[in-house]
Amino acid sequence: MKAWRVHENGEPREQLRLDEVPTPEPGAGQVLVRVRAAAVNFPDALLTRGQYQITPPLPFTPGVELCGEVAGTGERVIGTAALPHGAFAEYALMDAARLFPAPESLDDAAAASFHIAYQTGWFGLHRRADLRAGETLLVHAAAGGVGSAAVQLGKAAGATVIGVVGGPEKAAVARELGADLVIDRTSEDFVAAVKEATGGRGADVVYDPVGGAAYQGSTKCVAFEGRIVVVGFASGTIPAPGLNHALVKNYSVLGLHWGLYDRYDPQAIRDAHAELSALAAKGAVAPLVSARVPLEGAAEAVQRVADGESTGRIVVLP
Repeated sequence: MKAWRVHENGEPREQLRLDEVPTPEPGAGQVLVRVRAAAVNFPDALLTRGQYQITPPLPFTPGVELCGEVAGTGERVIGTAALPHGAFAEYALMDAARLFPAPESLDDAAAASFHIAYQTGWFGLHRRADLRAGETLLVHAAAGGVGSAAVQLGKAAGATVIGVVGGPEKAAVARELGADLVIDRTSEDFVAAVKEATGGRGADVVYDPVGGAAYQGSTKCVAFEGRIVVVGFASGTIPAPGLNHALVKNYSVLGLHWGLYDRYDPQAIRDAHAELSALAAKGAVAPLVSARVPLEGAAEAVQRVADGESTGRIVVLP
């Protein structure tokens, strides 16, 4: 079968190679899945660079999220691939305990983009931040894969959603997603804009997959008793929170590593999947798939995500 593999860590465009390899054999508790669609996530770029918290042995196939068909049964499923046999290939391995039924309302590309971003958003906004109807939610990178899911989930929860993006093209995308206010950080001060939009109160919940300056600015426009959810550091800069500032303003800084729930509360992930599938069925949420590319285009797609040039999700169709 064909599979993209990383032989040496580095930039995706330079280090990913499309190889002909044997179809992987499932280990204990694993299943073989024919890949119908694989979503490109920022962790795929980090894995290729050797900067992710998981470091598969070289060579390995990246691609952490997919929609596939279980070999032998034909069941259509979504979930995360079992590395080193990732989803940027014709076949991948998945842990049987981490298979989820693909929502019938979503096609393969949308279904492949549904699991990680929407689960992360659900846990971040509901379990960690306890977002309530009528509150104001600030979403950084609102046109990206993770941010776009948070915008939709915030609207579904009855919040007023402010999206921060980088550039006019991404601003248009965030508006189409339903954000009530979109701020282009390249042309305006998002801190001042948030304060103006909220009458000086600030955002009740901040959803931050960016870190760096986005986090620092968020501390200046979070509301009294607000909550900042730290989702990731796409900017490449990990901020050092000033706890004295959190004390003075009475806001909370909440970490979210969604993958840990698989260890500590796996049933919560299944419950969230049921809730999210119901939202998808009634059209309240729908993954933003900005591009669908053939398997041969996977390396370039990962590079685009690594460089911050994409909106929504790019999906690879083997």
